[in-house]
Amino acid sequence: MNILRRGRLQVAPDEDIMRFTSSMEADKRIFDADIQVDKAHVVMLKEQDIIKENECCAILSGLDRIQKEGISALDTSYEDVHIALEARLIEMVGEDTGGRMHSGRSRNDEVATCIRLTLRTELLFLMEEAKDLVGTLIKTAGKHHETIMPGYTHTQHAQPTTLSHNLLAHANAILRDIERIKAAYKNTNQNPLGAAAFASTGFPINRKKTTELLGFDSAIENSMDAVSTRDFMIESISCFSNMMTNLGRMAEELILWSSSEFGFIELDDSYSSTSSIMPQKKNPDIAELMRAKAGTVNGALVSVLTICKALPYSYNRDLQEATPHLWRALDTVRASVRMARGMIGTMSVKKNAMITATNTGFMTATELADVIVRTTGIPFRTAHHIVGAIAKTGLTPTLSMLDELSSEIIHEKLSDRGLTEKAIRDALDPVDNVRKRKVMGGPSPLETKRQIAVINKKMIIIEKDIGLFNKKINEASDKLAKACKKCA
Repeated sequence: MNILRRGRLQVAPDEDIMRFTSSMEADKRIFDADIQVDKAHVVMLKEQDIIKENECCAILSGLDRIQKEGISALDTSYEDVHIALEARLIEMVGEDTGGRMHSGRSRNDEVATCIRLTLRTELLFLMEEAKDLVGTLIKTAGKHHETIMPGYTHTQHAQPTTLSHNLLAHANAILRDIERIKAAYKNTNQNPLGAAAFASTGFPINRKKTTELLGFDSAIENSMDAVSTRDFMIESISCFSNMMTNLGRMAEELILWSSSEFGFIELDDSYSSTSSIMPQKKNPDIAELMRAKAGTVNGALVSVLTICKALPYSYNRDLQEATPHLWRALDTVRASVRMARGMIGTMSVKKNAMITATNTGFMTATELADVIVRTTGIPFRTAHHIVGAIAKTGLTPTLSMLDELSSEIIHEKLSDRGLTEKAIRDALDPVDNVRKRKVMGGPSPLETKRQIAVINKKMIIIEKDIGLFNKKINEASDKLAKACKKCA
């Protein structure tokens, strides 16, 4: 007989209903966390004299055995891993002992705790992988401080830049993603255990103890809030969605740059496919899938937001539907980060094609206008007018042409104000354009080298923070293991 239904309910659900309500498939993800939560709860119950020491020892021994057997050994006729695990424990040690494990808690606070434990570990993995992606971006950028290429606005040739400058833009975006994930980690690492169904419990439990044993930063103060909120989940998926947006932009550039029309890069064979009918094809399939998977993560975010919208306090079974979206979004973003790192780290850069492309589209027009302003003292908007007029002709600017246009527009020759042919030639040189742009954030090699140094310092801080997070978890795990060993 089902240990959960036998008192209040007399009729068992049929297989179709069980399939509809079961979360066992998604619960595979939290099985180890559930064992950890059970152990911390049982140790606390013993310390608070809610259960006896011999009962605690028997339960902990049973939990160790269940963990070794794995989730596949549990009875899948139960609707979730929590009841299946408890039923297996009772089968092992008897109800008089195993039936005491659930004292002072509910599945509501239990599942919320398990999800938070599992998610915080996954967030740390994601931060590590994102940090590695940033490392690959700046390593590649460091090889291309002087690799001139077109910069684009509206997908039109705009101004000359460098590949280093472009890659560092992506690196900075991913760094911000890591900071967002760090914030999500802190809001995830809070303990709901002890809130029970929603109104806490009459047992004299010690929530500070389970918080310590599980490595949480703090307990969630309000028991109703503790079991019913999934804002930590929404925040995390929001971070994943933002990161996928940034990765999607990166993917789009890799796809465009590897096309025949651009020919700026060639993706490694391992990140490419070919056609089933066209033998000459080398398709950027991995980048295309990475671009598409942003939709998967965005869909997960909207799903969880919609599930949580207007739910009354406190716990509602609707929340069960949110968790699979979390894991799907998480797996997708982690895999995408790894794919991005691989593509950037192995791609071949075609420098000649990049520099050649800067010679089309009058990409130095802005610098020419700036040179006119600096040399002649006329207003920028007037210089913009003159250069725009010459751009319309499609001809390469010369001093005589600029004099002719300026005579029409301002009734004065620019040469009379000090503009020279050499100044024009220098302004039209893409390499010289880039070198001049050494203000903070610019593409000048001096500046991109400085930017890499700044990012490296930020990476050290990120590495330290991840280390501190892991240290706290590991210390808590050791404390729990020692507490359990006392009963061995």
